[in-house]
Amino acid sequence: MQTLQRIIWLASFPKSGNTWTRSFLAQALMPSDKAPGINELKAFTTSDIRQDFFDRAAGRPYEAADFDDWLRTRVKVQKLIAGSKPGHHFVKTHCQIQRIGGIHVIDPAVTAAAVYILRNPFDVAPSYARHLGVDLDQAITMMLNPKMLNASATRIFEIIGRWDDHIASWTGARGLPMHVMRYEDMIADTERAFRGLLKFLQAPVPDGKLRRAIRATSFDALKKQEAAQGFVERPPTMETPFFTKGKAGAWRDDLTPAQVARLREGFMPALEKWYPELMGETAEVAAKA
Repeated sequence: MQTLQRIIWLASFPKSGNTWTRSFLAQALMPSDKAPGINELKAFTTSDIRQDFFDRAAGRPYEAADFDDWLRTRVKVQKLIAGSKPGHHFVKTHCQIQRIGGIHVIDPAVTAAAVYILRNPFDVAPSYARHLGVDLDQAITMMLNPKMLNASATRIFEIIGRWDDHIASWTGARGLPMHVMRYEDMIADTERAFRGLLKFLQAPVPDGKLRRAIRATSFDALKKQEAAQGFVERPPTMETPFFTKGKAGAWRDDLTPAQVARLREGFMPALEKWYPELMGETAEVAAKA
């Protein structure tokens, strides 16, 4: 029997570099004359919250009756997504790996592997606040909320939860072939980071094409695309462009000492594991609160 274990998840907490990663992979792996811009990414990859897949799964224009209805329908949606293309293909998700009432939010029956992208919470917080159109303190409260959900107008949910729980759910998944990337490392040495990704995917790319893909998806290049064409994935809550700063360490200008202290205290074990280099500096800043 033909397997449906075709999905390679591109998973992340929101505002952690998922769009950049998808854009790079499209430029690196598609023929140069067919590589999509930011507004055509769905030609290369898809998402687990696409309305059309839920409509197909339900056999009608879909609007969830409640959370449980969404969860049951999601099982069918993942099978439809897995079967929508032959072979392995990429699917973006912001959901945690969870099992609720016996139902897998990320179904192992359709899963081949995962790429997990993480970003330090001090930089996520201001970017998430802009994304949601809320103030920084609200964004931090949401990042600390284990029951945090996103929902579309038709109640297609994303199980986000806490920043640290999100990371743990993916990086602790047993038996799942996994490649973990830190946004900060992607910024510091882009070529090395993306070479590592392509090696994990067993998808060698000639040096020239690799470097062209990196240039085509630099932050400045993506920002210029958005300025010229807009960005269809930019939520209506955002009052700023989607591609705003694109750097590591902006938190030093964006956060107050009290906000640094909240994030540091809330996520201490995960920070010690994933961002030990930030522990000393954030302790000094937090002490001023």
